[in-house]
Amino acid sequence: MQVQLIRHATLLLKVAGKTILVDPMLAPRFQYDPVLMSAGNDQRIPLVDLPFGSEELPQLLASLDAVLLTHTHPDHWDATTLELLAKHLPILAQPADTEMLRAQGFTNVQPIENQLDWKGIRLYRTSGQHGTGEIGQQMGTVSGFVVEAEQARLYIAGDTIWCEEVSAALDQYQPNAIVLNAGAAQFLVGDPITMTAAEVVKVAQYAPQATVYAIHTETVNHCTEDRAAIQKLLEQNDLTNRVHVPADGEWITI
Repeated sequence: MQVQLIRHATLLLKVAGKTILVDPMLAPRFQYDPVLMSAGNDQRIPLVDLPFGSEELPQLLASLDAVLLTHTHPDHWDATTLELLAKHLPILAQPADTEMLRAQGFTNVQPIENQLDWKGIRLYRTSGQHGTGEIGQQMGTVSGFVVEAEQARLYIAGDTIWCEEVSAALDQYQPNAIVLNAGAAQFLVGDPITMTAAEVVKVAQYAPQATVYAIHTETVNHCTEDRAAIQKLLEQNDLTNRVHVPADGEWITI
């Protein structure tokens, strides 16, 4: 199983002979207004460009067999993506988003309630909490997915904080690789809505059998922790051999 971090939460999976795009945000740098009420800064987003030239994007999209979508917040499913993706492409998504996706014109939306066997790949849907209290409720339903194929289990946790749902997924599926949306995304009020560096450490300590990858940084203005902050805490906890903070465009072998 090969995984490329494209940017933010956008991943490219090559598994079981298939190519799957996860949580695509494909706009060029500074395309959109900043996230309002951000605790980070007021810069337009994405803060960085895609890690390849514009001429390569059509080739990437033409190679896709499916999209795997944890939820439809615009930093995971943006307007540029809606314009570029072929409407017949399979969209594998949480049930809460299927009606919206079909209304957007996608004709092959496949909801994953609990488990889906798709072209030699087994997908399990997991739950999470996209923040705490009232803000967490306003953020709506989010999912993660365990991708099982080629004798590997990759847990893509999605936009969630450390919570009972995450520990339950780790207990049930015992993944050998985990991708966490970090960056401590936060608004001017309330707690972080994605994992902090300290929570990345918690996950790694809770699941010592797994290699952990922290992504979701330095792309959207409401993320308050950068790669350097995460790396520093990993070093302090002697976890750099097992927890990695990949660069945009970097390939990972699971």
